[in-house]
Amino acid sequence: MRHVLGGAALLAAMLLGGCGDDAKNTGPVVQADPTFAHDNELWREQRLVELLAPDGWTSLVGLHWLDLKAHYIGSGSTSGIRLAVGPPRMGLVTREGKAWFFAPEPGVSVKVDGQVVKGRIPLHSDHAEVPTLIHFDDDKGIISLIERGERFGLRVKHADAPARVNFSHLEYWPADPSWRITARFVPHDVNKTIPIVDITGLTTELANAGAIEFERDGRTWRLEALGDVGRPLQVIFADRTSGRGSYAAGRYIDIEVPNAKSEVVIDFNRAYNPPCAFTAFATCPLPPPENRLDMAVEAGEKAYAKSKEPAA
Repeated sequence: MRHVLGGAALLAAMLLGGCGDDAKNTGPVVQADPTFAHDNELWREQRLVELLAPDGWTSLVGLHWLDLKAHYIGSGSTSGIRLAVGPPRMGLVTREGKAWFFAPEPGVSVKVDGQVVKGRIPLHSDHAEVPTLIHFDDDKGIISLIERGERFGLRVKHADAPARVNFSHLEYWPADPSWRITARFVPHDVNKTIPIVDITGLTTELANAGAIEFERDGRTWRLEALGDVGRPLQVIFADRTSGRGSYAAGRYIDIEVPNAKSEVVIDFNRAYNPPCAFTAFATCPLPPPENRLDMAVEAGEKAYAKSKEPAA
């Protein structure tokens, strides 16, 4: 479980009062066994806490693609890349070959790993074993380098991001044990990949360890799973509720490593929205054609309804 700062846990508990409001749902309420209901509620609480963490997905305030070999960054009008927050002139981002570097402006206080940055440092992307996280504004802000195909960009987070400060609530379909399904894991050939398009239009070949087959409504359904052999998996799917109750661009489900019988549990009650449902500054993978189900999955997280910001 991630450690979060400030009152994120308290905020999560308060907002959960609005989650899964049965008065807004149609259909019979399923009487779940106490263990199922308790575990599902704990999962929802943790989901909300992580989403609202000071560095969670709702904290994004910018995504800036690096098209040149050198960029001055800062919130001022003279910066080549103008940030939504931070010092007017924060520093210089440069590229040498395939390596990126960051050098702060004189007098600007930024930290990496808790240490004040006093000169040029390597800027490691999110593909590195240890990505570089540049902290600013008393640690409320974070800048990191993301790598998407041949492109690089700066991702900017801030604890006071409008998407976080003005967060409304998460809403779910009623928890239903029938959507917690023991499925078959059908392994693919070693090193198989599948092309996945993200919301920016970029196609990336991602590891595709196998497929998940399950029974529902008298039919056999199949979903391609992303991830490496022997590691936890993820399913990105769309269904008949996409854009009609759930997020239009699909939802995600995390799945544990298959057991010795090549079985996995896929729990659609734990289907959740991708980061793009909450912010315009994410690069979310979209469901592959194989994972577009011709049925309505009325389980899990519903489409996020953003709160209305106060009028100026």
